Amino acid sequence: MWIVGILGSLLGLVGIMAVVGAALPQDHVATRSIVLKQQPEVVWPVIADIAQWPSWNANLKRVERLPDREGRSVYLVEDSSGPIPSEVMQVAPPPGATLVTRIADPQLPFGGTWTWKAEPHAEGCRVSITENGSVTHPFYRFVSRFVMGHHRNMDAYLKELGRKFGESVQPT
Repeated sequence: MWIVGILGSLLGLVGIMAVVGAALPQDHVATRSIVLKQQPEVVWPVIADIAQWPSWNANLKRVERLPDREGRSVYLVEDSSGPIPSEVMQVAPPPGATLVTRIADPQLPFGGTWTWKAEPHAEGCRVSITENGSVTHPFYRFVSRFVMGHHRNMDAYLKELGRKFGESVQPT
């Protein structure tokens, strides 16, 4: 009988998570940034070379180059959550250093873009990531907002980038 009670409680919890998730907006925008002592011209090649991200980002298992799509580079970026195909939508070196990638799998319950910027700052360089995300499934929307948080992956990437340059950074 206690098993039925536990299963009922779990189903109730999942139901509450789905209802709350359904009430959340499907789309979100989140931005995080760090300041590094290096100039954008030093930081930019590290950011722009997606194939080499695992060399400085310990959270990544691998990055694999996939065939281009409509003339744009595509990479399979794999972390502990699994592989995600990412399409490069825009690349612009300094000044105005910008890298825009887009999740390239419409079957996933989430999608969107990451816009990286490396801009001059009094101390060296401000690196920011802006996520324009969309989470279609209500349960994943709840998890994305309240369990994982929209900033978790961006914070991890930025901390690893700081570590690459020998700096301890706290994304804001």
